[in-house]
Amino acid sequence: MKDVIVIGGGIVGLATAWQIKQKSPHLSITILEKESGPAHHQTGNNSGVIHSGLYYKPGSLKAINCISGYHLLLDFCRKEEIEYDLCGKIVVATEEKEIPYLETLYARGEQNGLTKMQWLSAEEIKDHEPYVKGVKGIFVPQTGIIDYKQVCLKLVEKLLGEGVSIFYNQRVIKISHKGSSTEVITKTNDYHGKLVVNCAGLYSDKVSRMTPLKPDLKIVPFRGEYYQLKTSSQHLVKNLIYPVPDPNFPFLGVHFTRMIDGGVEAGPNAVLAFAREGYTKSNIDLAELFETLAWPGFQKVAMKYWKTGFGEMYRSFSKAAFTKALQKLIPDIRESDLETGGAGVRAQACDRSGGLLDDFHILENEHFVNVCNAPSPAATSSLAIGQEIAGRVIQRF
Repeated sequence: MKDVIVIGGGIVGLATAWQIKQKSPHLSITILEKESGPAHHQTGNNSGVIHSGLYYKPGSLKAINCISGYHLLLDFCRKEEIEYDLCGKIVVATEEKEIPYLETLYARGEQNGLTKMQWLSAEEIKDHEPYVKGVKGIFVPQTGIIDYKQVCLKLVEKLLGEGVSIFYNQRVIKISHKGSSTEVITKTNDYHGKLVVNCAGLYSDKVSRMTPLKPDLKIVPFRGEYYQLKTSSQHLVKNLIYPVPDPNFPFLGVHFTRMIDGGVEAGPNAVLAFAREGYTKSNIDLAELFETLAWPGFQKVAMKYWKTGFGEMYRSFSKAAFTKALQKLIPDIRESDLETGGAGVRAQACDRSGGLLDDFHILENEHFVNVCNAPSPAATSSLAIGQEIAGRVIQRF
């Protein structure tokens, strides 16, 4: 019997196991991942941005973990020689009415400890990004780019070296607890441990419901679709270009991201996925879709944000509409500059009242720690999240 079983081989699960090992090397750990390798879903399909902590409410777990995780991530990458680039980003107000919230973001950045941010006039914006049109902007030098899959592969290597067992193709179907032991049953094997940590991402609510801790929330999958700039058009973007986000919606809006391995992504939008792992429009799981549509919280969200949701869906089907959204930032961009890119699915926790949870949500008792919501910037924050969970785990031994 192992001391700890971690369910989920994305960056949060791997970072959690790593931090437990760093704090208590004597604890035995097993990681169970349902795919054939690590980082197949949210971790491996995001835009690879190292977030600085600009957007998050000061004092929130999201802000604290992002800032702490940022430094832990960079330290880990330097030590393990993982490539990253702190290229900075600009956040651009394209209309006067966006300036008050841009000022709020600047104030939040200062409260979260960001130094050397710069206000940019319309002319100064072009010093950073010559093709961007805006009325006012912020330059945030701390933001960077990385390949989080490489971070995960290095974590796997280090964990195996520390004696951690990692089993792939292990979809959890049942969890039962008796006495001091918990049995985790997969489609092919049974595993026994004293404590279970649920880092199952898109299925975190379902795994939590297998434990005595039943969350009153549902993971609603939102697909983010990207275009890529053709090689001939990549000169339009030097680094990272973001709009001022809608403060009522937990997404950052379509933006431009230079990738660490070359190329430039444009996007993502945010549309309801018809399956938890619905990376394309044709990926449909009727049972999962019905669960989403029947959830009272989602119904409230749909009624409240129907206009925004319709616009996102329209852009999903119309390259012209997607291009028009991008032209708010770069007027020179044309449909012909874009080619279809990848997509990711975000696990957005939604409570019964229609609240879209914007911070980390952990349910725990003596034998289980369920990470029910680990929203963006979970990849940036992963080592800090892992540190927080490790602290909770170690208290039980």
